Amino acid sequence: MPVDLSSTEGSIIRKLIPLASLPSKPLKALCAAMEVEEIHDDFLFKKGDTDNRLVYLVSGTVSLQAQDLVIDTIDANSQAAHFALAHQIPRKIDAFAKGVVRYLRLSADVINNPPPLVYQEDDGYIVIEEDESDTQDWVTVLLKAPIFHDLPPANLQKILINLKDVNFNKGTVILEQGRIDDYYYLIKSGSCLLTHKSSPDAKEIKLAQIGKGNTLGEDALIFEAPRTETITALTDVTLMRLNKQQFIELIKKPLLKFVDFFEMQQVLMTGATLLDVRTASEYRERHLNGSINIPFALLKARYKMLPSESAVIIISHDDKTSEAAAFFLTKYKYAALILQGGIDNITVTPENEAVFFNRVSDFSTSQLDSNWKDDNVYGGIDWLTLPNTDLDARIAFLESENKRLTKAYAELQQQYAQIKTEKDEAEKQCRILFKQVDKLTQVLNKFKMAQTNRQQP
Repeated sequence: MPVDLSSTEGSIIRKLIPLASLPSKPLKALCAAMEVEEIHDDFLFKKGDTDNRLVYLVSGTVSLQAQDLVIDTIDANSQAAHFALAHQIPRKIDAFAKGVVRYLRLSADVINNPPPLVYQEDDGYIVIEEDESDTQDWVTVLLKAPIFHDLPPANLQKILINLKDVNFNKGTVILEQGRIDDYYYLIKSGSCLLTHKSSPDAKEIKLAQIGKGNTLGEDALIFEAPRTETITALTDVTLMRLNKQQFIELIKKPLLKFVDFFEMQQVLMTGATLLDVRTASEYRERHLNGSINIPFALLKARYKMLPSESAVIIISHDDKTSEAAAFFLTKYKYAALILQGGIDNITVTPENEAVFFNRVSDFSTSQLDSNWKDDNVYGGIDWLTLPNTDLDARIAFLESENKRLTKAYAELQQQYAQIKTEKDEAEKQCRILFKQVDKLTQVLNKFKMAQTNRQQP
């Protein structure tokens, strides 16, 4: 029978990943088409099974086995039960029900392609629309944060295991500007005020008021620097936190995407936007044609000026600033890419300088005012509308790049051949050593047997 979302089983299904990220209406529709199955002391699936439906544990205990050896035991009340059981296809292990077990089989297409969340924006921050009946479960709060949508399931599982709760009373300063703190935070409940001072004696500036589902602290961890904002609890607040190393390995590395100069050009052809987050003076000195300049310090106030329907390629003088900018934009559902190595990593030649660089600002931050219009944004370089001289330079540049890449490919092929020869020789030596060890083992066994026979009466 269909699952009632308000039932005990419905509350369990709300916590399954990634179902926990669905709004109430799509989840109710999905539950109406579900059927909870029951099994007793039998196999849910066996090694080699190719049924691509995902299996979720609703109640009871399941033993995961390989050749009758128990690898793991999953209880419905454990955090591991939020995830599908041994989801690799074909199955690598057996899943055996210990006693009575209730479970779901759900289509992988439905699970992997949930409908998008609905967002409502205001001037200060983004608020996720929630049905009043939505669960307050912390797993749901986690998965409704946009930053976690594209992380691998294995990373999500490790994040859930490692998150720790910390509580603060209303009015408490949670993080103070200028202090060192090695944690990344997610607001589980309550709301916080973000403020900043340009100097110790300056007036405090209110930056934003944020609530449940928002995240804090990534800038300081990426830059490896003190906090740039003071965060104060406006209400009683519960935060969940990860330490720096867990943040880097589980969130930052899999989330951020880099492109080289050649890949950047290809993405630009699809209508991407070039965003230069260096200072205005650095931008005026040298920048890529068609790029928009929003210094990183102003990005949080002006990010809504960026078109959201296409990718944003972030340019800076170093990867850390680009990473912090990309991480911030990803929080607000932008497809952010980072130019590897920054603008200083691009080799300027007489052939490409006129096309790719401009030493006179064509889009400075002074233009980013209340009259800013979308037609100020260059959605990539339109090569068909450039003068013929620029097209000739473009062709010359691509020809030189093609020669460089052809040469690099030949060198890599040569290195590959050399490494393969060394590998074959190493494997040959390994086989010889293995035979020698085998012979020595036989001699040793004979010696032990002889010794045993001598000791017997």
